[in-house]
Amino acid sequence: MSHPHPELGPPPALPPGALRVIPLGGLGEIGRNMTVFEHEGRLLIVDCGVLFPEDRHPGVDLILPDFEPIRDRLDEVEAIVLTHGHEDHIGAVPYLLRERPDIPVVGSQLTLALVESKLREHRLKDVPRHVVRERQRVQFGPFDLEFVAVNHSIPDALAVAIRTAAGLVLHTGDFKMDQLPLDRRLTDLRAFSRLGEEGVDLFLVDSTNAEMPGFTISERDITPVLDRIFASAERRIIVACFASHIHRVQQVMDAAVDHGRKVAYVGRSMVRNMGVAGELGFLRVPPNTLVDVRELDNYAPHEVVLISTGSQGEPLSALSRIAGRDHPQIRIETGDTVVLASSLIPGNENAVFRVMNGLSRWGADVIHKGNALVHVSGHASAGELLYAYNIVKPRNVLPVHGEIRHMRANADLAVATGVRRDRVVVAEDGVVVDLVDGVARITGKVECGYVYVDGSTVGDITEVSLKDRRILGEEGFISVIVVVDSVTGKVTGGPEIKARGFAEDDSVFDPVRPLIEEALTRAGREGVDDIYQLQQLIRRTVGRWVSDSHRRRPMIIPVVVEI
Repeated sequence: MSHPHPELGPPPALPPGALRVIPLGGLGEIGRNMTVFEHEGRLLIVDCGVLFPEDRHPGVDLILPDFEPIRDRLDEVEAIVLTHGHEDHIGAVPYLLRERPDIPVVGSQLTLALVESKLREHRLKDVPRHVVRERQRVQFGPFDLEFVAVNHSIPDALAVAIRTAAGLVLHTGDFKMDQLPLDRRLTDLRAFSRLGEEGVDLFLVDSTNAEMPGFTISERDITPVLDRIFASAERRIIVACFASHIHRVQQVMDAAVDHGRKVAYVGRSMVRNMGVAGELGFLRVPPNTLVDVRELDNYAPHEVVLISTGSQGEPLSALSRIAGRDHPQIRIETGDTVVLASSLIPGNENAVFRVMNGLSRWGADVIHKGNALVHVSGHASAGELLYAYNIVKPRNVLPVHGEIRHMRANADLAVATGVRRDRVVVAEDGVVVDLVDGVARITGKVECGYVYVDGSTVGDITEVSLKDRRILGEEGFISVIVVVDSVTGKVTGGPEIKARGFAEDDSVFDPVRPLIEEALTRAGREGVDDIYQLQQLIRRTVGRWVSDSHRRRPMIIPVVVEI
């Protein structure tokens, strides 16, 4: 089993006939999925998604994969293949297409329809699109692609088999083996078995639930729970889920019809995505069920259900605004029922708990995965992964889509089914894996980091910028302005000290003013007259005093003015 943190340099030239795999996101994290395959000088990209920011990313809207390792090779990209329509697999597609708009985008009908709305938002026109279905084979350059139906928490998801002269690769995408799926679209285990008999040289496998024993609970098990919630709720019901979780929305829609309630979508992405799903037939909306959120005043509280975005506590989402009394149409009242029909993405716990507490403060009954079966995972648990390994019988395995602990658990499952330990590669983003003569090995590493989207800017925010933001948010800000005589070096004005987020009364800085003057006077006697050196001297003096006196580390901005 390969070590996940090798000390590696750039990979060597790819041998003739070999296949290179370059993960640029999704290995070591939940989100930002993007994998590049290289063969015969051509590239194929599978998925191109985003990661949502955590508390340690103040001001960041989205996090993208780093395109830098392939930026000078975009002309060699044959296609972008999308396994399904979740944001962590399609959200970064417009940002890549802004750099080369004519890359063909390949995916299922629903997936490409969800991408289409993103392309319009980014004003991208004439992007080549190729709609594919399960059991279909298409050729892009040296890559022969076959698509396999898989069951997931969004309809129309696909695994992809990639045939090249180097061997057969099977990428599961996100999948599970629900035997009673709501849309009756099973994971095509016969196709997995057929590919296994052909000989899968490299198996890229979803790792998200590899630590969970047994089989993932069926989506159908949620239906009676929702029915009980609807039967007991005396006022409005608000259900929050992912804006792409069409199966969950269908269950809520069906429960609303059974209990005589109208349904309204809340949140721009929810309105958009469910409109697309309804138009394509992936969401069945009974007549006279759907109403506009602006019409809610026409109905009594017990006659409506709201389906909202914001299940992860996103600050600008509909549910967060409702919890904060900042939504223009909806205000929580005592007796309302709020259902969080999703699982927590790692890193979002605090944001979700804040929303839950806000809703409870206004009198809502909050139902979530911790106290009711209102969500099941869309990912295969250990029992399903073992089943997949046993029918595919891969020669090499590369766990994908998960944190390190998930991928290592997945690797152990592969070994338990008979895959040789030295053929199971646990890698991380940027670690290059080459398939040469039927053997997969780590051969190097490319530099790839996080690319932050902040408003209209992409990539301008650095880790240093985020550190500054965290300091400003947590420790405060102090500015020190000093006027110095350019001839004598003596302080002629100041120090004038202002602070934000540190202390309300500026008199708190009285003890440090003489320390600054003394340090500058001493520097003048020693012949130090460089502005930058004087600023650094002020920063060090104030920094030591603040640390010793207040146990704080605020941002300190010294300004020295010469006259």
